[in-house]
Amino acid sequence: MVGYGFLFGVFFYAIAFHWIHHMAMVFGNFPWLVSFIILLLAGVLFGAKFPIFLVSYSFLSRRVGKHSVWVAGVCGMAADMIGYQLFPWYWGNLAAGNIILAQTVEIAGVYGLSFLVFVISYTIFETNLLHLPEILRSKEKRSHFIKFWTLPFALLLLFVVVGSTLYLKWKNVTPSKTLEVLVVQPDAPMSIRDERGRSPREVIEDLMGRMDKMVENAVQKAGKNPDLIVLPEAGIPYFSANRELLKIRMGDRIYWPRFDSLMVSFANRYKATVFFNEIDAAYKIKSSGKEYLRYFNNNVIYDPNGVRRQAYQKQYLVMFGETMPFEFMYDLSPQTGRFDPGESFDLLHYYSDIPKESPQTILPVTWEKTEGIDADFVRNYYSPTHTELKDEGTFLPLICYEVIVPEFVRKFKDSGNPQFIANLTNDKWYGTTTESDQHFELGRLRAIEWRRWLVRSTNSGISGYVDHLGNFIEGKSTSLMKAETSWQQIQVIDSPPGFYVLYGNLIPWIMIILTAVYYGNLLLRNNKSAA
Repeated sequence: MVGYGFLFGVFFYAIAFHWIHHMAMVFGNFPWLVSFIILLLAGVLFGAKFPIFLVSYSFLSRRVGKHSVWVAGVCGMAADMIGYQLFPWYWGNLAAGNIILAQTVEIAGVYGLSFLVFVISYTIFETNLLHLPEILRSKEKRSHFIKFWTLPFALLLLFVVVGSTLYLKWKNVTPSKTLEVLVVQPDAPMSIRDERGRSPREVIEDLMGRMDKMVENAVQKAGKNPDLIVLPEAGIPYFSANRELLKIRMGDRIYWPRFDSLMVSFANRYKATVFFNEIDAAYKIKSSGKEYLRYFNNNVIYDPNGVRRQAYQKQYLVMFGETMPFEFMYDLSPQTGRFDPGESFDLLHYYSDIPKESPQTILPVTWEKTEGIDADFVRNYYSPTHTELKDEGTFLPLICYEVIVPEFVRKFKDSGNPQFIANLTNDKWYGTTTESDQHFELGRLRAIEWRRWLVRSTNSGISGYVDHLGNFIEGKSTSLMKAETSWQQIQVIDSPPGFYVLYGNLIPWIMIILTAVYYGNLLLRNNKSAA
């Protein structure tokens, strides 16, 4: 069972997550053969839930002496919960495409759907439907068939009823307010070493100029200013807008005044909160030694007056891209970053401006005009347009893979009740593989668990929006490997945290514990009878 389980895990990963090979080559800079070995090892390590299921189900079935759809469901659910995964996916996601069934994750989480998937799958597997006419003719076989299908059918009916009830409840809810959100997908290069012979400066300046025009064109097309401008992870790669980095060694290589100036200009020009990503750094201890310098993947808020507010540092780091499991592996892949995880689960605030009665208009500071000036100059230039600000509330900031880990995301509940979720991502390392679709699909369930809209901004696609029912907003998702913008009016749902957010995997764990107690007791009685 162990051998077959791992073999199938490797086979499954090689097909479903083939992009791990692409990631290892592009992100980790490993040779083709080494990347292939990494793919196989990923199948062994992260496909461990396959042998966990086979061994646990085989053990219980043989020792107890009877097959059970309930045992199949619990073993599958437990394997899903116990098995470690680098890119977390769940068997429950196989059923989450059904919008009615997906609603139940508000209560039982995605593992509840995993239980349903295994119960129904096992029942169909054990039922030879080709013999259905024969079964219906025989009273004894018909009785056995009905008895065998009673639990699966009742369970499926329960999920449908609960899902339909939740869907109707949340479909008719009235939002407390709406927000105009502009997502910018700049398609920034992975490397500023250009194949066309341009210098790194020319490459990055072309990116910044393109981004400036993208925002300007989107605002002109909409005919109004957005409330929130969202830039993706690595939208301006390898740089920071944090001026404090000038105070530490090598900080001058990270902080870029023109980056900072453009963000200040965006905020003031469009009177919007700007949410973007950067590299941050700090000393681990009070020392100026380079060995104590740590880097962070950082999300930042600038208010509509261009003032830097809060920041969130990524905690769930990506292996082979932002960190390595062993120190010697950094020598094998010098391209891999040495990032440290953040520690704060604070929600971020966003702001709106209270317009003046006679607002003053001035010429905008475009990207070209930021040459030779700093952010303070831009902020002072816009000072006549500065207004009183209103704290509109908080939202949940997530970076990249963090959005697909439900246990991690619910840790933010202790910081308050967010109004929406924003996920900044860079999926360009995976090319045109299925990774970006999978990433977006897996993160979709967080919108249902929290009953909040999800805003997804990626560097190269797929960017888009998910409503509080888990629906992708049609026509608002971007393409892959293209520079695009997407504008959407999102809803703010005013509701207390739901059952899953408050209690996590309580229901799945209760099911596992009760099943273990019941079958443990049954096993003891069988052993006593045999003795």
